[in-house]
Amino acid sequence: MKRATDLSTARWRKSSYSDGGGTNCLEVADNCPGMTPVRDSKLPDGPVLVFGASPWASFVEYVSR
Repeated sequence: MKRATDLSTARWRKSSYSDGGGTNCLEVADNCPGMTPVRDSKLPDGPVLVFGASPWASFVEYVSR
């Protein structure tokens, strides 16, 4: 059984690539050591995907090309 990650102190920021119109908004929390939580800003109490630091860095590098 997996334990839930406590994200009560996460500081969320909207992606600079979000469209600003409220339809395609991704938020990430940068203050969680060793992991990067990601959520849909339209559903702040909805599901959160949590990525390890290394896979997230690889993803960001890939999409930044």
